Amino acid sequence: MAIQVDPALVADHYSRRENQTREDREASPIIHLKKLNNWVKSVLIRIYAQAGDRVLDLACGKGGDLVKWDKARISHYVGVDIAKGSVEDARLRYEGVGSNGRGLPYHFSARLLCADCWKVSLEEPLKDDAPFDIISCQFALHYSFSEEARARRALQNVSSLLRPGGVFIGTIPDANVLVRKLREAPGLEVSNSVYRFRFDDRHADKRFPAKQPYGNTYIFALEDAIASVPEALIPFSALSTLAEEYGLTVEVRSNFHSFIAEHSRNPEFAELLRTMGVAERGKQMSAAEWDAAYLYLAFVFRKVGEAPRSERPKQPGGIYKPIQPHEIVFIPS
Repeated sequence: MAIQVDPALVADHYSRRENQTREDREASPIIHLKKLNNWVKSVLIRIYAQAGDRVLDLACGKGGDLVKWDKARISHYVGVDIAKGSVEDARLRYEGVGSNGRGLPYHFSARLLCADCWKVSLEEPLKDDAPFDIISCQFALHYSFSEEARARRALQNVSSLLRPGGVFIGTIPDANVLVRKLREAPGLEVSNSVYRFRFDDRHADKRFPAKQPYGNTYIFALEDAIASVPEALIPFSALSTLAEEYGLTVEVRSNFHSFIAEHSRNPEFAELLRTMGVAERGKQMSAAEWDAAYLYLAFVFRKVGEAPRSERPKQPGGIYKPIQPHEIVFIPS
């Protein structure tokens, strides 16, 4: 039976994941990988975000990047996710409640929507929030490549809501690495002690024609993070070609290993490695975690044209106000 990406199943998986205490997180077998992933996202935000920016976070999950955006001194944030439970967790985090809440108010206004970012148009629901200076999508865009229509909707949403000259930043699995590892394996499964991915018999020949970039699905599991969820390959060449149709040009494509090697030479980001606990004294990332990091890449697209921030329409923002449950916008698919 062919592996299929079911948006409802993916949403249910992430909604069901329990919030962890700090102690639970520190005890994770992939704690250094999680911290490294957060470091990569922090570096992207520090490089591309500017004070006063308006941010759209697609597939925002439980709002794990809210503090990062606050440190960037943005003025307005909109988070969208398909999982109702995750959106509610993001609301509570913004409110400063629970084990992930920091108990301090944020310095930006915010809205939250529950919607399938790869199926519904966000242009009308977010017309009063746009244009955005930055759109972020972390570890989620690959789900859109289950079908061409979903991939197109994803990029249409990005392009229609991003200001000219604005950036689309994110992280996705590196399809080149996944396919290379698959071809080096004796069968259709690749694994180490912290991750496992498996393709079905449709890909027994281990060939992935460039003319068929959509629907190349596999089952992926990551210890203490992802429990055997169907995902889709997202060939970067296909992504960049499609993005060009929507006025988005590639600025950065960097496998995590290369990204780390490049940016850890920057004293500010090297210090961030230490303060975020990625490079703790006496503790090292395991070889299995480092191998798992190799499965991912960071990207940056820029929308063609230029609209300097000073020339944008002045819009309200920057005033913190807790989001009430009834204020979450639900968009049916």
